[in-house]
Amino acid sequence: MYEALLFAASLRQNDPDFKGRLFIAEPQPGPSWNGDPRIRHTDLLSALARLGAEILPFETVHFGQSYPYGNKIEALKALPEGEPFVFFDTDTLITGPVSGVPFDFDRPCASLKAEGTWPEIELYGPGYGEIWKSLYDKFGLEFESTLDLNQPDEYWKRYMYFNAGFFFYKCPKLFGERFTQYATEILADPPTEAMLQSFDPWLDQVALPLVIHSFGGERCTLPENTLDGALSCHYRTFPLLFARESDDVVTKLRQASEPNWIKKVLKEYEPIKRIVYQNKGDRIRDMFDRENLPRREKMIRNRIKKANMWMR
Repeated sequence: MYEALLFAASLRQNDPDFKGRLFIAEPQPGPSWNGDPRIRHTDLLSALARLGAEILPFETVHFGQSYPYGNKIEALKALPEGEPFVFFDTDTLITGPVSGVPFDFDRPCASLKAEGTWPEIELYGPGYGEIWKSLYDKFGLEFESTLDLNQPDEYWKRYMYFNAGFFFYKCPKLFGERFTQYATEILADPPTEAMLQSFDPWLDQVALPLVIHSFGGERCTLPENTLDGALSCHYRTFPLLFARESDDVVTKLRQASEPNWIKKVLKEYEPIKRIVYQNKGDRIRDMFDRENLPRREKMIRNRIKKANMWMR
């Protein structure tokens, strides 16, 4: 909820002409949850309302507490049917005018800010091509056109794979229904080639390329340097933001979190309090050369943890 407040603040600060509706999707209590997942922080709710954000209640039928990443799938059904949408994870900053992005809502895509986290290839087991093709075959989808033939065979980037930090389409109901279908059927009955693979926490990212391809989408249908570029940053955690993101992103973070009525809420969240307001982020930033970062995110995380400054 603190990330959602920061997202809303960064949107209003860096895209003042945004005319769309801003929804904060909120799961409702039910058998999928051990407790009440709703936001009950009155000052935070007041701050969101002041920023023009609308709380969007939704019911969790398939996921909930057992697989939190799946809640983004179920939230789509609560959005206005037939209206174009862009979904963002809460751990995202808007750093420029996203309202000016020429989205082609008939040709969806998603975030390419990803690492080769899935599948994990077993010795003597099926390779990337066999595993991915088995999933496309399961839903009667053509496979060959999804390949990036500029990448080597059996290298993860050859196969369409997204981070689910953002995605968009012309109708949330259609997208959500198919996303739900593919995700639940993969989990319940994976193809033989994928049976040894783990789908937690990767299920949403396994199903997403199939959904996008089924609706005529591609790897990227956006202009370069827009989302995941000059206009948005999926930072994941605040230590990672300070370790690897640009000076402009850090400046935009500080500006969005500076107003007193926002600060008094955000500083209740320990990672923001210590890393942003108490400047531990600057110490993390000094540990890394943004022009020569470690190759994998895990290496960055481990260095921060060794310095005892990892918080999330």
